[in-house]
Amino acid sequence: MNKPLLQVENLGVCFHTDNGTVNAVNGVSFQLEAGETLGIVGESGSGKSVTNLAIMGLIPSPPGEITSGEVRFRGEDLLTMDSQHIREIRGNKIAMIFQDPMTALNPFLTVEEQLTEVTQLHLGHSRREARAHAIDMLEKVGIPAASRRIDEYPHQFSGGMRQRVMIAMALSCKPDILIADEPTTALDVTIQAQILELMSELQHQEGTAIIFITHDLGVVANTCHRVMVMYAGKPVEKATTREIFASPHHPYSLGLLNSALRWDESHGGMLRAIPGQPPDLTQLGDGCAFAPRCEYCVDACETAVPPLISVDKNQTREHACIQDLPSIRQTEVDV
Repeated sequence: MNKPLLQVENLGVCFHTDNGTVNAVNGVSFQLEAGETLGIVGESGSGKSVTNLAIMGLIPSPPGEITSGEVRFRGEDLLTMDSQHIREIRGNKIAMIFQDPMTALNPFLTVEEQLTEVTQLHLGHSRREARAHAIDMLEKVGIPAASRRIDEYPHQFSGGMRQRVMIAMALSCKPDILIADEPTTALDVTIQAQILELMSELQHQEGTAIIFITHDLGVVANTCHRVMVMYAGKPVEKATTREIFASPHHPYSLGLLNSALRWDESHGGMLRAIPGQPPDLTQLGDGCAFAPRCEYCVDACETAVPPLISVDKNQTREHACIQDLPSIRQTEVDV
């Protein structure tokens, strides 16, 4: 049996602050196959971006610290690699589209200098080859007059345009794994569709695996094969996209789906927001972190953290809840 392209096991990341230790990621495990798209969803602060910054070796230390786990790319543990080796992989074999395009680009360098550096370093391009390749990538992500605008500085681009530059940079080396952290947030729907199509083409042509971090459940439904739902630094449910949308097994997954707009329902209905606020990660209690916000909470939820367990015989679906949510919901419908 072939090993997965990426295998994350029991990853833990914390940040030491003046207010205490923030356990931002606590026991995250997942696998990623070549050509697969994994969607990671959850509220802000759930640990989505920190998980993937750890994979890239970009956790700032101090205050950050990777406390446990393994991250194996093609069998090699990225967490134990020396800095030279990880630099050869980062941006080349594993690339990331960062969440904030307004701060991700260096304001003192032109777009050309920032785009050509990656292909000169990893692909051995001459400066002329790198410039031609950079212009081609800018055209592919929808930058008009790319041959002229490549000589401009980031401040001369809008937020959406900077996001496109970041996407062009991430796709330049045709990476084996693309980590896309809210890649379409600053884009209008037309350009969003264009970018998603470009990523899909890369996936089909090169077998690229994609980790898609997003709040947009519509994008997840249309692009992802599997979904991992995170809450308070932990995965609370893993399943195929079809399974998650058809029958969520964790109350938090259900809450996310209920709080999203749906085009197949009549107008005028109220969105069902999840009550309360995400927990303080410096003061997590003994029980389920979602218990204070959960309408299905029972006494046992407040005394022990439920483990992630398999729901089906094939072990392709897991959830961390002591309740049988589908059965409870069916009972409610029957009543």
